Amino acid sequence: MIEKVVNKIKSQLKENAPDITDEQRARMYKILNSDNPNFFAYRLKMADLEKIVKNIFKQLQVSYEYGAEIFKTLVKSDSHDENLAAYFFINGFKRQFDETTIDLFHDALLEYCDTWALCDSSVIRVIGPFLAKNNELAKKTIEKWSNSEDLWVRRASMVILLKVTMIKKSFESSYVFNLVEKMLQYDEDYIQKGIGWLLKTCSKYDPECIFEYLKAYKDSLPRLILRYASENLPKNKREILLRK
Repeated sequence: MIEKVVNKIKSQLKENAPDITDEQRARMYKILNSDNPNFFAYRLKMADLEKIVKNIFKQLQVSYEYGAEIFKTLVKSDSHDENLAAYFFINGFKRQFDETTIDLFHDALLEYCDTWALCDSSVIRVIGPFLAKNNELAKKTIEKWSNSEDLWVRRASMVILLKVTMIKKSFESSYVFNLVEKMLQYDEDYIQKGIGWLLKTCSKYDPECIFEYLKAYKDSLPRLILRYASENLPKNKREILLRK
């Protein structure tokens, strides 16, 4: 059953892959920037990919346990689209998610995530919405993942918080800033961009709070973070933050 479902998903993704030029493919691979030498992607639109997986899911009657095995099989694929399909498929069981599901996601990110796109999409579309309904588990997950030695798990901890912020349309400033301080010890671009994205998201709901924080630390914060974090602030305030 598992192999049959996995093969059906793979074949549907391949059949619906758009025709793209070598130049488009090269540009896509450069943007995704995978460190997997066997990486490949079909360039399916996210909505189309999700629709394909949902249609297959609706045709089946499998247990959550089977769904978890299908997830484990797809998520370790070299295909970016099949990795995303793993998350969309198991999301069909979202009412059965619990702490063990978060552990499943953690292990998948740790072992198989190789792009910012997979990290962000899995959290924004699947992991984050679930955790937004459980504040205690969300904080527990953020705490654990933010201490990881793995780049993508650490980035995911920030994406979880920004997704929760987007859903609740509010944030606890001290909690956000404490996570930012923890992440500032790392100099990877994807972590700094994640910090900037988190602060930019928060600025939508309390721009003055984020402006004052950035202004207070603008001389010590990396310019990459300042640029990302201030994108949604008024032009005059952004100029203050980016002024050397």
